[in-house]
Amino acid sequence: MNIHLFAIGKMKKGSPEFDIMSDYIKQCKWPIKVREFEEKKTLSIEELKKAESNLLLKNIPEKAFIIAMDEKGKEMTSREFCSFLTDIQNQGFSDIVFLIGGANGHTDFLRQKAHFILSMGKMTMPHMLARTVLTEQIFRACCIAHHHPYHRD
Repeated sequence: MNIHLFAIGKMKKGSPEFDIMSDYIKQCKWPIKVREFEEKKTLSIEELKKAESNLLLKNIPEKAFIIAMDEKGKEMTSREFCSFLTDIQNQGFSDIVFLIGGANGHTDFLRQKAHFILSMGKMTMPHMLARTVLTEQIFRACCIAHHHPYHRD
């Protein structure tokens, strides 16, 4: 299973979030690739959301399972998240793509293209921290799937 994190905005190398995220990626048995996208044009909020959504969508591998990260999405426990990811893999998807939008979120069009909308909780967090938390949860799900003692209930 190939996991892709597509995110709007550039994370600074050497930042605490970058270092933590990188550590989880290195430890994870499932390959995780992070791609960052930036729209540098001066646009209105709606135009910017549309341009960012288009950037994310046009780079998704063919036949990938698409998960849009959104505060209005479904919340899961770590064990439920593990089962969810392994179920996707068992359905024959070789690629799972997580989409993290910019500060203004995703367009309705992107949400409709997604197979699933996932929330990490009702609290707002900076996008760079959201990437780190998502990466940790993917690592945790991998540990659960491989019966590694990292996760404790």
